[in-house]
Amino acid sequence: MIFFNFLVFPGFLFSAVVGLIAGWIDRKVTARVQWRVGPPWYQNFVDFMKLLGKETILPQSNKTTFIFAPFVGLISVILVATLLGKLLMDPTQSFLGDLIVVLYLLVMPAISIILGASASGNPLASTGVSREIKLVLAYELPFILAIVAVIIKSGANIKLGQILSAQINNGAVLGSPSGLIAFIVAILCMQAKLGLVPFDVSEAEQEIMAGVLIEYSGFLLAIFKLMKVMLLYVMPLFLISLFWAANINIYSLIGKYVLLLVIIILVKNTAPRVRVDQAMKFFWGPISLLATIAIILALSGR
Repeated sequence: MIFFNFLVFPGFLFSAVVGLIAGWIDRKVTARVQWRVGPPWYQNFVDFMKLLGKETILPQSNKTTFIFAPFVGLISVILVATLLGKLLMDPTQSFLGDLIVVLYLLVMPAISIILGASASGNPLASTGVSREIKLVLAYELPFILAIVAVIIKSGANIKLGQILSAQINNGAVLGSPSGLIAFIVAILCMQAKLGLVPFDVSEAEQEIMAGVLIEYSGFLLAIFKLMKVMLLYVMPLFLISLFWAANINIYSLIGKYVLLLVIIILVKNTAPRVRVDQAMKFFWGPISLLATIAIILALSGR
């Protein structure tokens, strides 16, 4: 049963399919905004299978780290998808500190990209690594502060199951002023975690030719691409679990997920890319301040 949960549902296979479909929705809406038709629904599946069959070219530097880095990120995302899926079906399966475990696992995709790009030895990849490290340091602070506000609103619980149960009994965290502010902060941080515009500085194809992924090809590039679209499923699901879990059924869950996906796509298609120093000032300045205000309001019971 454990292997089924990890490999099929709600783990690898299910989250991969949902992520690829979400990625297609992103591409389709983006195309419509640009007055294009956009790809058919199966295009992401075809692209993934095509990449699997392409030749994988390895650099002459640290090949071991270069090869294993994509799998570290992918396995981390699968673990989060499995854990969140099981908890949404049955909150009693939670364990002490699982929220902290999820936070650590959600950092691993960025770390895997940093490790893989660093091992490639490419100067453009090194530029992307430098940007990715700074971006991670920038958005993790307000993201954690926003989650602290959720922990306070949930009675100082660090078990995801208890956070879900508290919302089912007392209403969604999003329904309070502190929860709403923390939710806005978390959405902006989610955009950066997903590596999407305006925070796609580590790839920035027009500037550094895909940056951190420039040396990846074939099967390994397919793993990184799959990891990214699976994050497009996992990250909104995580925010729904923390902020918006008062009424959990299949229809409300799909509706909430689609709404967050629409927000992600709208931000991506309406905001220009920012420089990495602008991103750091943005997250360490007004966004961290907003997260701090959310914590103060949560402590005051609002």
